[in-house]
Amino acid sequence: MSKAFTKESDDEGDSPVSRPASVLPPGMKNYLTARGAEGLRAEMQELERARKAVAASQEDEGEIRRKLQKLTQRMREVEEKLRLAEVVPPPARPWEQVRFGATVRVRDASGEETRYRIVGVGETDLEKDRVSWVSPMARALMNRRVGDKARIQAPGGERVLEILEIGYEAEP
Repeated sequence: MSKAFTKESDDEGDSPVSRPASVLPPGMKNYLTARGAEGLRAEMQELERARKAVAASQEDEGEIRRKLQKLTQRMREVEEKLRLAEVVPPPARPWEQVRFGATVRVRDASGEETRYRIVGVGETDLEKDRVSWVSPMARALMNRRVGDKARIQAPGGERVLEILEIGYEAEP
């Protein structure tokens, strides 16, 4: 049977990967910490090294093409993030208020202490307590000072967090 009558394709898997939609509402700035920008630049260098290694490999031509396409797609995504980002350096002198890039130590009503770092949308990592500046947690903490209390609506109900410490990382 001719391939014209089947759904199979020689290029299966080679179609362009669709870009994920931005999680930023239209018109909002894509802020990025200096450390986040450094991480993206390092990822670009690693992707370029990987692309050269794949191109020089002795693998099947189709497999090489597939890998190169994935690497190129990721490189485009990283380039776009860097191009659209507004890198916000840490303040020259530490702010007394919570701002973008701050690491905030808080205590809840049960006495449990947690640290949150307010970062760009693309830097969010909840396992490392990095929260996006547009998240409800970050918005509740923004502009507060040591000793202030912030109220946050959590899945289990409202939480009140006392701000114990505000710090900023030095530029990488």
